[in-house]
Parts: sequence; C-alpha cells; structure tokens
Amino acid sequence: MRGRDHGFTLIEILVVLAIMGAVIGIVVTRGPVTSRGLQTRAAAGLLAQTLREARAQAIERSQIVNVAIDPVRRSFAADLGPAHAMQRAMEVEVLPPAQKGPGDVRIISFAPDGSASGGAILLGSGSRRVRIDVEWLTGRVQVANAP
Repeated sequence: MRGRDHGFTLIEILVVLAIMGAVIGIVVTRGPVTSRGLQTRAAAGLLAQTLREARAQAIERSQIVNVAIDPVRRSFAADLGPAHAMQRAMEVEVLPPAQKGPGDVRIISFAPDGSASGGAILLGSGSRRVRIDVEWLTGRVQVANAP
C-alpha cells in the first residue's frame, strides 16, 4: 500500500488565493476602517496640545497668548500657530468662561504667569464625547470623557 503524500494540491492553493483576493478586494473598495471615537480622541489630543503649547509660550515670552476656537467651522489656532481643522461630523461646543471673539469664535487666553481665562470645550462625534477643561488659576489643561 502506498503512503499518502503530504502537502497541498494545486486546487487547494488556487481556492485559498481566490478567497484572499476577494477579501482584499472588499477591504480596498470599502476604504480604511475609521472610528468616530478615535477621531474624537485625536482631535481632543491635538486641541489640548495646542492649549498647553500656548500656555508655555505665554510664560516664555512674558505676554498673553490666545487660542481661538471656531465651533461652526470646526477649527482652532493659537497666536502665530497653524490653524487646525476637525472632521465635519465633529460637534464642537465652547463653554464659559471662554471669551467671545469675532463671529462665533471663542477665545481662551493664557497670561505670562501661567493662568488662563478658563473655559471648557466639548468635542463629540456620535455617542462619544470628550471634555477639555482649562483651569483659570493654573492654566492646567485636562482631557476627560464627557457624559
């Protein structure tokens, strides 16, 4: 009696390649997988970093540095810094005591002693919401999940 050969037949290899090709085709046509939660967290991280850098610049330069947040255009920028845009689906709400700027723009200011005008920003996309708080006394910036 002859022993059975070990390995795969040509048919088995072709079937596996056809299945892999179909799966890759579906993934490519669908595009990259994105998560609203990750987009919200990334936007919050970038905004918090911009606020922290503005505070550091105010202390370093011994002058007031402002961060302008436009909830309608979903963008933000610090004095002399680049403007950053958020996803269109992102909901942006700036809470008092942030100062009112031109139009819908709200401004959070940092003083040379490190303090701030204070305020909070709510970012959300779907059921995922993040809150960025800026303490007025210390200028400390905190990011936390919002209810």
